[in-house]
Amino acid sequence: MQRLLTTVAALAAAGPALAQELNIYNWGNYTSPEMIEKFEEETGIDVTITDYDSNDTALAKIQAGGHGFDIVVPSGTYVPIYIDEGLLMESNPSEMENFEHVAERWRDPAFDPGRRYTVPWQWGTVGMAVNTSVYDGDINTAAIYLDPPEALQGRINVIPEMMDVMSIAIYYVGGEQCSQDRETLREVRDLLMEAKPHWLSLDYSTVERLAAEDIAASITWNGAALRARLQNEDIAFGYPETGYPVWSDNVAILADAENVDEARTFMNFIMEPENAAMISNFARYANGIAGSEAYMDEVMATAPEVVVPGDLAEAGVDSRICPPEAQQIYRAIWTEVLK
Repeated sequence: MQRLLTTVAALAAAGPALAQELNIYNWGNYTSPEMIEKFEEETGIDVTITDYDSNDTALAKIQAGGHGFDIVVPSGTYVPIYIDEGLLMESNPSEMENFEHVAERWRDPAFDPGRRYTVPWQWGTVGMAVNTSVYDGDINTAAIYLDPPEALQGRINVIPEMMDVMSIAIYYVGGEQCSQDRETLREVRDLLMEAKPHWLSLDYSTVERLAAEDIAASITWNGAALRARLQNEDIAFGYPETGYPVWSDNVAILADAENVDEARTFMNFIMEPENAAMISNFARYANGIAGSEAYMDEVMATAPEVVVPGDLAEAGVDSRICPPEAQQIYRAIWTEVLK
């Protein structure tokens, strides 16, 4: 009896076990509630998700410090910035149990050689979503937002993601990725400024607005276009023939994360094929986990928003981080566009 009382007293002194939690900073409307629910049930970790609408928004928040987040989901073009500024923890995902499921294409990306900091989340393309009941012309062109046809003028949205918008415009005028050619960039700047009066908005939320026909066209991401089409069959996705970005988003643990073990558990969890499929089935993008296809909704296997038509596949350009000199020029142009 004395031993039992002593044990109870010791437990009481120790206090209640601390609740496990994880704070994720991710793109808005991009995280599968079903997947999060499964993660919480299996691990006992409570997850809080905070949204952002662009890589620049997320980076600025993290750079400012005091954010309270454990995980962030930057695009591959921004991962080197996070690494160079010491904002990410070297979590060595390649040593985790489920890393064996990462597809060969995504095992050793240029933005994170050897996967020392990140694991794949989703990947896709940037193009033109158009309501074909409003406009029945060619949609495989960046002219949709750079030289808008009359039927779409005043009904166009542009996503607030600088590099995606700028890259497609650079390809449209015949420039190359990360171009620093002054004449090329002057032409891009003039195009954007001349087109802007024909835009209705610069908004991240394209799925609901396309589906509800609040907008008739938008430069947007392929998964968003697919989600809109599943709600409104008139929505179609075009791939600019002059070139379009192929991007990837990645999960990383922040250097000042407070819940590191929980973050590592999450990283390993999303590399399980069935769990990766939940992410894709919600946001409608491909992921970097081999074997996840077996758990995906049937629509993902044939959707033209996911499976690029053969004659347009060659126009895709794998996104890469541009040198600071180029970024400085792009940011100056983008700042003027946003005014």
